[in-house]
Amino acid sequence: MRRFKKIFGFLVLVIVSLQVISDSKAEMLQITVRAWLESQWILANSHIQCSLFSQQVKSWHRNLSTTCSKCSKSRRLGHKRNISEKKLTHYFVDHRKVRVIAGKGGDGISCFHSEPRKIYGGPDGGDGGDGGHIILKVDQQVKSLASLLPLYKGFNGENGGNKNCYGAAGKCIYIKVPIGTMVKEDSEVVADLNQHGEEYVAVYGGAGGKGNRFFLANDNRAPITATQGEPGQERVLSLELKTMAHAGMVGFPNAGKSSLLRAISNAKPAVAPYPFTTLNPHVGIVLYEGYEQVAVADVPGIIKGAHQNRGLGLAFLRHIERCRFLLYVLDLSVSEPWTQLQDLKYELEQYEEGLSKRPHAIIGNKFDLPQSKSNLPLLKEQVEQRVIPLSALTGENLEEFLLHLKELYDNYVKTEELQRCKPMKW
Repeated sequence: MRRFKKIFGFLVLVIVSLQVISDSKAEMLQITVRAWLESQWILANSHIQCSLFSQQVKSWHRNLSTTCSKCSKSRRLGHKRNISEKKLTHYFVDHRKVRVIAGKGGDGISCFHSEPRKIYGGPDGGDGGDGGHIILKVDQQVKSLASLLPLYKGFNGENGGNKNCYGAAGKCIYIKVPIGTMVKEDSEVVADLNQHGEEYVAVYGGAGGKGNRFFLANDNRAPITATQGEPGQERVLSLELKTMAHAGMVGFPNAGKSSLLRAISNAKPAVAPYPFTTLNPHVGIVLYEGYEQVAVADVPGIIKGAHQNRGLGLAFLRHIERCRFLLYVLDLSVSEPWTQLQDLKYELEQYEEGLSKRPHAIIGNKFDLPQSKSNLPLLKEQVEQRVIPLSALTGENLEEFLLHLKELYDNYVKTEELQRCKPMKW
């Protein structure tokens, strides 16, 4: 850049000096210098744009690759902006209470036909249109109940008109919900939506009123009666998300579950050095080749006695119940880390029999600490299953974990296909 500035400054002085000379040769030299100056400016501009584009391309590449497990040991993860848990509550919502009011039916009209030379034309009041329904519709692209509003009101039907014109019916309102949404009313399950495109009519719109044409009879040739439209249904529904993710991370508070989720996905749960930092579940998407997406849930920490509603209690144990396979996240830096695994399995088994026996992986987090390296051989002696040591902070051995996570997902898909069931896709 300094060289270009010097050249431009020199050429500007040359052009200024040439402007003083009035000779024809000087004019030709001036034109030549100007053309060369323009070509050098285009070259410098293209060089600057290429350098900026290369810097953007480098920033687009993830610091994590799935090629070799040895390459990540000298690599540190990029820093993500910390967001408070209070600001993250709207990212994933698994429970909503919604009040739905369907549209009111249109009123019928009482009128009589009138035209020249036809005095007694008879009644011609039309009926009112029906009110609009409110329908819950499953959409595969929706992953949370965060976009739902607390109140929905349907469209009212139009009133009837003269000349036997019926009023238009109110349009239906479709509320998009994710797959696996349970609809409850007064703690009773009224619908379980598990398929893409499935619909459930939450409330029906009111019927339209009848015009006086409807009441025409042999004994009543000039009725003046017209009815009003009926009000729509009104209900208060509790929507609860049943299916949350493929994998659920289970661990005690401060085990590093949120840090691990930030390392393997674009999710940004709050991270802090104190227990119960995560108060709401968060879902991160891990991308693989072939557009495969594995959803991993960060469930708030479990403590001893969680099956008795201690700590955060049963509200988040039900999320673990709905995961296809589990990831036990242990803190390798504490003494006797295998006791954490035993306590976690005990709490899951007390909550639901057979829950701890689901396909799972054992992850030893905080492997970058000195105490963790000495505890790892002791943990492998106490546990029969494979243990994957890693560090969510430095990114060490994350590739091995990602490959094992893909194996668990592939086994889940094969099992569902053998049972002729449709696996959950994100």
